[in-house]
Amino acid sequence: MSTGKSASRNTYLGVACVLLGAIGFSAKPTLVKLGYQYSVDPMTLLALRMLFSLPFFMLMALWSRGSGTAVPLMRKDWLAVLGLGFIGYYLSSLMDFTGLQYISAGLGRLVLFLYPTLVVLLSALVLKQPIRARHAVSLAISYGGIALVFLDYVSLGEDLGSIALGTALVFGSAFTYAVYLVAGSRVVLRIGSVRFTAFASIAASFFVLLHFALTHDLAALRVAHEVYWVSLVMAVFATVLPMWLVAEGLKRIGASRAALIACIGPVSTLILSYLVLAEPITAVQVAGAALVLVGVGLVSVRPKANTAA
Repeated sequence: MSTGKSASRNTYLGVACVLLGAIGFSAKPTLVKLGYQYSVDPMTLLALRMLFSLPFFMLMALWSRGSGTAVPLMRKDWLAVLGLGFIGYYLSSLMDFTGLQYISAGLGRLVLFLYPTLVVLLSALVLKQPIRARHAVSLAISYGGIALVFLDYVSLGEDLGSIALGTALVFGSAFTYAVYLVAGSRVVLRIGSVRFTAFASIAASFFVLLHFALTHDLAALRVAHEVYWVSLVMAVFATVLPMWLVAEGLKRIGASRAALIACIGPVSTLILSYLVLAEPITAVQVAGAALVLVGVGLVSVRPKANTAA
């Protein structure tokens, strides 16, 4: 009886961790848009986010090394971590932050949330994994939902060129993150997910700060004090803490259930952006978001039976 209660408690804790982690991640685009209200450029805001996050990434790396089960990293592992940190965190974040200059936080989060569908396509191209019927249905539903939301913003009088540019940049962010997931899958199995995430994040921080140093004067870091608070909140509550929460949740409830719970993310972004930024929410946007969530859910959750559907 006590074992059953313990298992239930562990499941509830896992659900809570993934839920809070997904909501934390979903707050990032709203915080980015909030930072832009104080006339800060994407590279400066991204550099501040990584500066505040870097100490936590280093602690994460030290903690993972002290676990006693860590295998020594070979030269090819370090090269993989550097390359994937560049693609999956630096390049992806840069395109995401830049794209959010042109589109709403809600649309940006929906477009970024397409990355599981891109993982399916890349896995088919690179790893020769078959695209099943449910994957094809997922792609049609997800991208149909994005098209619906995109057209709704155009109908609201938004500039078509700006929306197209912002959407393309954020889609590029989703694509590079999908590349990171597909290419990094074998590296993660070898060195462990926590250590890989920590080292890749440290590498990304280095690339971001190097980019900032090459393109900005240090005086650019003297911004309104509100930007420092936004960056700190983004680093702790929309980056580091969600990473840990989702990792803990995955250990307790598995990837399939975690993927379903994570679908709350885009909905959370829409609500938070409405409350904080006064971004409009229309019935068409809600319908489009629902289509995206259903479509992504189809590819994120594996069926119990290994069928072609």
